[in-house]
Amino acid sequence: MENVLEVRAVRHRYGGTRALDGVDLDVGAGECVALLGPNGAGKTTLVNLVTGLLHPQDGGRIRIGGGDPRIAATRRRLGVVQQSLGFPNTLKVGELVTGAAVRGGFPRAAAGPVMAELDLTGLAGRRAAKLSGGQRQRLQLAMALVTEPALLVLDEPTTGLDVPARRRFWQVLAERRARGTGVLVTTHLIEESGAVADRVVVLDRGRIVAAGRPEELMSRLPDRTVTARTALDQARLRELPEVMSISRDGDHLRLSTRCPEALLRVLLAEDPQLSDLRVEGAGLEEAVVGLPGRSAA
Repeated sequence: MENVLEVRAVRHRYGGTRALDGVDLDVGAGECVALLGPNGAGKTTLVNLVTGLLHPQDGGRIRIGGGDPRIAATRRRLGVVQQSLGFPNTLKVGELVTGAAVRGGFPRAAAGPVMAELDLTGLAGRRAAKLSGGQRQRLQLAMALVTEPALLVLDEPTTGLDVPARRRFWQVLAERRARGTGVLVTTHLIEESGAVADRVVVLDRGRIVAAGRPEELMSRLPDRTVTARTALDQARLRELPEVMSISRDGDHLRLSTRCPEALLRVLLAEDPQLSDLRVEGAGLEEAVVGLPGRSAA
């Protein structure tokens, strides 16, 4: 598989703070890679480097289709969809997509098919300021796709979208990926990323701490989650056998474990009032939280 993005040994710091510390990352043609990690992990810095807004200060190399992302010709091979983007109040949907095509070296006529692909044809004459949140995301995606990018960078692209809009968003991207577009997506919607990504890369404190297919990450981590209401405090729960991590979901506690049987025996013995007990298979979120070497969530 040909790589559309190559990140090699990238290091970057802000003053005395190291944001990235030797990051290597590839995205192949037609591949979707999800970049996960807590706040402060370095995701935004990496995205800014990939999109050419920053240059690695302490070494390393980034190439998109073999070119430097700081060069205009390379950036034409790049599409970007951000979590939120302001549009000029006076411009209309059709004008914005057409403008994106022309700036990317494509004819004005390229806007029509992309607007149809994203159900924006009927909104061509509407001012961007009058669009709903979902319509604005579709407009951003149209502006990113109109230049037929080799790499699409998505920064929290579906935040605030309802379920049908989310499905349509990923359906359009699946069609583009089938034509060879690579996708790098940063998101806090961990389970969604597991459903759409070929690979998941976990960044923490400037380093990649895990990478692989979503099912691979889950296979090497706690495979059960015990959820319950309990009178036991978290300090005691951390001492129980085989507890890997603890999180709270409302008034329920969630405990990740490799051996739910041993854990349940102790829970039932120590808390006779235990209620709402459930044992479930771990999802991608539990896998990421439980990764060895991660900072505390």
